[in-house]
Amino acid sequence: MSKDSIFIDEIAWLDCWRKRIKEKKGKKRCARCLHDEDIPGISFDEKGICNYCKIHNELCKKFPSGDDGWETLQEIANKIKRENKKNKYDVIVGVSGGCDSSYMLHISKKLGLKPLAVHYDNTWNTKISEENLNNILKKLNVDLWKYTVADKEYDDLYYSFLKAGVPDLEAPSDIGLAATLYMAADKFNVKYIFEGHSFRTEGISPLGWLYMDAKYISNVQKKFGTKKLKTFPNLWLSSWLKWMIIKKIKKIRPLWHIEHNKEETKKMLSEIYNWKWYGGHHLENKITAFYHTYFLPRRFGFDHRYNNLSALVRSGQISKKNGLTQLYEPPKSDPEIVELFKKRLGLSNEKFVELMTLPKKSYRDYETYKPTFERWRPFFYLMAKVDLIPWSFYIKYTSKDEI
Repeated sequence: MSKDSIFIDEIAWLDCWRKRIKEKKGKKRCARCLHDEDIPGISFDEKGICNYCKIHNELCKKFPSGDDGWETLQEIANKIKRENKKNKYDVIVGVSGGCDSSYMLHISKKLGLKPLAVHYDNTWNTKISEENLNNILKKLNVDLWKYTVADKEYDDLYYSFLKAGVPDLEAPSDIGLAATLYMAADKFNVKYIFEGHSFRTEGISPLGWLYMDAKYISNVQKKFGTKKLKTFPNLWLSSWLKWMIIKKIKKIRPLWHIEHNKEETKKMLSEIYNWKWYGGHHLENKITAFYHTYFLPRRFGFDHRYNNLSALVRSGQISKKNGLTQLYEPPKSDPEIVELFKKRLGLSNEKFVELMTLPKKSYRDYETYKPTFERWRPFFYLMAKVDLIPWSFYIKYTSKDEI
């Protein structure tokens, strides 16, 4: 069988996967987590511990969990409440119907805050995520503000990223969500945004696996797109600086301060809110599911499960043996989602395979803000110090090393 057959033949794909796993077992692997020498930007110390584990340790010191972490989070919430006694809302919470964002709404109400749920609708939602979101909003009596992009425009943007030959197919969704949260905060005069990321359960994605910024997205669309981006909310640096410096809108990640056991959280959400599990991390959205379970593994050989499973190993939530067992099983893609992707983008099987086998490129082949982020490293350090950007952005995007 040809190498192209992995995109149309499951037997060929499984055979390819088995060969990859056999090669993986011979790679140098971190003595603590699941990362091996194929992870971009990885290095090992004399004890065989990788630099991603060291980043995890540094963040744990900076953001302790347990009683101290909850006390810190409560102090943050009290400050927010004092500043917003007369406002209808005092915090923006990005929601998708997924586990982490649903938990964020639960935590916000537990802290006594007045959240406004904000949803970025990229028109690829799953039914289960929408039901989850509606259930928790109704139960908690939380208002929702939603921003929806034009589906034809957005699908054209995905097509552009396919033609660009880069792995960053989901960059528009991540940037669009970030911009939407700022837009909502500005619109409703809210100074705080809660994000559901946890380095203890998700880890830090290497830039070689996922890079995103507004200039990058614009450049890719300009080179390969057929439609102008009229409804897509791009996060231009000028707008970002305005929201950070002038509006002083802060982004806070509560899960960095508390213990967050994913299995216990899923059980709690199910019991209280009739919340349902959608089968895997980031699989609550159809395009995200396609990206994680099909596009990245088959097109580039990337498996983002290394990030969250390694994080769970570092946090003691699963054993290393358990994590490796999961990694050795191929990501389970849904054929219906693959067919939907081809249908929405108007791709024949032949055109789909052609796009999936183009020469591989990276964000370095296009115009990005990365050089600017590196030059402005001291500035972004200060922004992280005062909670105007996440520390993970400073660590990853302003370093000249590919982390």
